[in-house]
Amino acid sequence: MTDNPFLTLVLGGARSGKSAYAERLVMAHPAPWTYLATAEIFDEEMRARIDRHRARRGEGWRTMEAPHDLVRAIEAEAARPMLVDCLTLWLSNRLLAGADLAVDRTAVAAALAARAAPTVVVASEVGLSIVPENVLARAFRDAAGELHQAVARVSGRVALTVAGYPLIAKGGG
Repeated sequence: MTDNPFLTLVLGGARSGKSAYAERLVMAHPAPWTYLATAEIFDEEMRARIDRHRARRGEGWRTMEAPHDLVRAIEAEAARPMLVDCLTLWLSNRLLAGADLAVDRTAVAAALAARAAPTVVVASEVGLSIVPENVLARAFRDAAGELHQAVARVSGRVALTVAGYPLIAKGGG
């Protein structure tokens, strides 16, 4: 697969500004925009977090829930500018469901590489800290790193957000 010039991967730590930056990138294109939400609401704190994101986005967005079948959702909205938020939450869902993460990783990277509309993918960088103490956390960290690399390989641009500012790791300006 070659670099997709329409595809941007935005990585960052918790509260780094990655989602707000990604939204600005998508909104630089004409509406309507598609927001692929991968989070599942299990408690009130997550509900409040999602509500804040929705309020910040405002008008012009069509939200689709894709906690598991991300490939189908990506392919269903082929012509619209799209934001996938967040790849890491999707990975958590798939890991806990016992999915074949290598198959999922390949399928998602291929679906993103095939898009011909502006696409921004948000993911949480989890590999910059200490080695996790338990098997599940280490498996997640490793799978996240492999997924991020697979998506970065097909992306035309990769940015790392730090304190609200993007650092471009791949691609132009």
